Amino acid sequence: MSHEPAADRRETGLSATTVRSVERASGELAAKSVAVMAERLQWFSRMPADQRAGVLLITQAEAAGFIKWLRDPTISPSPTTDAFRDAPQELSRWINLRHTVGLIRIAIEVFEQELPKLAADDRERALLTEGALRYGREVAFTAATAYATAAEARGAWDARLEALVVDGIVRGDAEESLLSRASALGWDLAEAATAIVGNAPAGDPPTAVITVRGKAARIARAVMLGVQGSRLIVVVSGPTEGSQKNRAVLPALAEAFGDGPVVAGPTVPGLADAHLSTAEALSGLRAVVGWVGAPRPVHAGDLLPERALAGDADAERQLIEDIARPLEKAGGAIEQTVTAYLEAGGVLEACARSLFVHPNTVRYRLKRAADLTGRNAMDPRDALVLRIALIVGRLARSRGLW
Repeated sequence: MSHEPAADRRETGLSATTVRSVERASGELAAKSVAVMAERLQWFSRMPADQRAGVLLITQAEAAGFIKWLRDPTISPSPTTDAFRDAPQELSRWINLRHTVGLIRIAIEVFEQELPKLAADDRERALLTEGALRYGREVAFTAATAYATAAEARGAWDARLEALVVDGIVRGDAEESLLSRASALGWDLAEAATAIVGNAPAGDPPTAVITVRGKAARIARAVMLGVQGSRLIVVVSGPTEGSQKNRAVLPALAEAFGDGPVVAGPTVPGLADAHLSTAEALSGLRAVVGWVGAPRPVHAGDLLPERALAGDADAERQLIEDIARPLEKAGGAIEQTVTAYLEAGGVLEACARSLFVHPNTVRYRLKRAADLTGRNAMDPRDALVLRIALIVGRLARSRGLW
């Protein structure tokens, strides 16, 4: 039984002798905690020695904080946060929050087992056990706060890095630095990529970012995005054609955009070519107003007539390469029949009479043209595409460009 005056006892109910005993044993307790961690946790034993030493330093610092609290119980039983303030920035590369909580649990168990041995009586043993549990809870809360702060810092940095990557894609950069930044964000450079552009939803840009990421998570696709003024630009990984699941990607992401049209560029083999997809998507966004009934989303390749009329040289080139040139190479009869059919307002018999051929001949030639160009002259939208392509081709020939 302790003979110290009651006035010399701490508010914790522990004698000064017991507190000094705990202080002398703190280093041994920390070392034993780390030894048990290495014994129970295989991943911990595989960590580099300097990282294990970092855990030991944190454990020692928190043991010192526990002693400080025992000596002055009038202060809040909150652990010293200096050790956790910087440690997660380095240690989080090796251990996550879940692992950290596991380490704290082991340390508390060791303290629970060893501290009672230092007490003078049963009452002090109970007080030490309770104090260790209370302090261990505070350590766990401090660790969680430190990791949350580190995660917020990393998130803010990732957002800035992502904005730089998207801006570089829009500007047409395909430099190694852009690919390196994207790789740092976890983007698979070999994965196909498609750009989608449209109006940003009203409200805070962070809200739009959260909405897009939520849609992308539900379809299991990686995305990079940026809000540039009133414009939202999204680059999504993976194919967007073929299976029903792939075809559902663009409509799902389009739901995250604000009011107005949404235009998707072509799918390119990798991020290095994403600027090509973005350029076509932005060109389509500028020209889509010309197509009143455009679907949402609409592919930039389906806006070639509007883009060509808006002065997009690349759209003119595609119209020539995909439609005008194949029709010319097929022979004069095919091109002549398509032109005559369009001039006749899509009336098959009128076209046949103007060409002095049977209507079945016109049907055969139009089918041949559709096989060559992928455009059916009997479809109103395809008829417009064919008409503009033929006009663009004639103008290019007249200027000696073809």
